[in-house]
Amino acid sequence: MKHTPEDNLPGGILAVNKPSGVTSHDVVNKVRRLYGTKRVGHAGTLDPMATGVLVVLVGRAAKACEYISSHSKKYEATLRLGLTTDTEDITGEVLGESEQIPTSTEVTDACESFVGKIMQTPPMYSALKVNGQKLYELARRGVDVERKPREITVFSLECEPTESKIDYVLSVNCSGGTYIRTLCADIGKALGCGGAMAKLNRTEACGISINETYTLDELDEMSQEERESILLPTERLFSELCVVRLPEFFEKLFRDGCPIYQKKIKTSFEVGTRVRVCSEDGSFFALGEVVERHEGSAIKSVKIFEL
Repeated sequence: MKHTPEDNLPGGILAVNKPSGVTSHDVVNKVRRLYGTKRVGHAGTLDPMATGVLVVLVGRAAKACEYISSHSKKYEATLRLGLTTDTEDITGEVLGESEQIPTSTEVTDACESFVGKIMQTPPMYSALKVNGQKLYELARRGVDVERKPREITVFSLECEPTESKIDYVLSVNCSGGTYIRTLCADIGKALGCGGAMAKLNRTEACGISINETYTLDELDEMSQEERESILLPTERLFSELCVVRLPEFFEKLFRDGCPIYQKKIKTSFEVGTRVRVCSEDGSFFALGEVVERHEGSAIKSVKIFEL
């Protein structure tokens, strides 16, 4: 494996409390400057108007981006009824308004109908790509393309009224890939009055709570040593996976790219199972997957995170 000078720089998870008015990419650029590395990514984009947990991956942890999109997330959002916009939130162009606002009981019942596995059509104003172009870039040019509905899961959805009869606070626990803007719009459509997202705060992502986050101002005030000390271990991203500890001999083979037969290390995971691969002392260093080989099932390397 070819190593680069950046391999020696600090790596891990930086939990940022993103403020409103900046993009997720703005945060990534800021973190690149603060940590002195170009190897920075994030897990799950937040819209500029949104606040809350942005999981930023620094150094070798950036390799984990493609493997963690399925994590559930938690949000607090404000649903505004009687309003329909092209972006499905209050920043967009108003397409329709209604004064026929349903009762709180009707709103609660409608929200309950969205709990479980449902189909959701991604909005045009999103970062999804079609033929290499981001949907929001096409939308800004007035181009509308067909999007296929996708299955998502809303594990729980609590709805609380506010002092305003048109605003409701939604507490949502959902699967990765869920658009809360679209959820608000779909609830409004089901109620017949229209709906749009007025606020959004992500309170948990990748198992990381908003209580573990730092603001950009706080990061600015830290010394380099302090910034490095607050990085969470990459292993946190895979906490739901089973652990496989490799004795030193098998660890060396695994790091060299050799699959390790399960019968050799006395494990029996099903083919297709993802596992956290650790050294004999329990130190995480890789993501592995069980595959079928000619002499039986084996654990092969998916990604090496720690040298």
